[in-house]
Amino acid sequence: MTGTTIEFIMQIIIILFLVIGTFFVLSASIGVIRFPDVYTRLHASTKAATLGISGIMIGAFIFLYVEHGMVSGKLILGIIFILLTAPVSAHMIGRAAHATGVKPWSHDGNTRDAYADSFKDE
Repeated sequence: MTGTTIEFIMQIIIILFLVIGTFFVLSASIGVIRFPDVYTRLHASTKAATLGISGIMIGAFIFLYVEHGMVSGKLILGIIFILLTAPVSAHMIGRAAHATGVKPWSHDGNTRDAYADSFKDE
């Protein structure tokens, strides 16, 4: 393969990472607005946003490496930081919501709280 073919393929890969990341960030934003309760909103904001931000940062990392020959340690640390902290913070927010008595949403209003039931058995 020639140099221009490899550059073209790398540009396509960069574009794919950026578009996929943007899609996940957009879907996370819509999920936070549209979902009914704190637990489903947490799911949307952490899973989709983590994938989206990571995709955008990976696209930026590849761009900097291909176009400028730079290996950005800040982007690598940013990806690792997002992947480690977002799920932990969502877990803690979910536990705080449960501890304060926020009930999960259901269509019929008849919700079974399996987490609270597990503590009753002990």
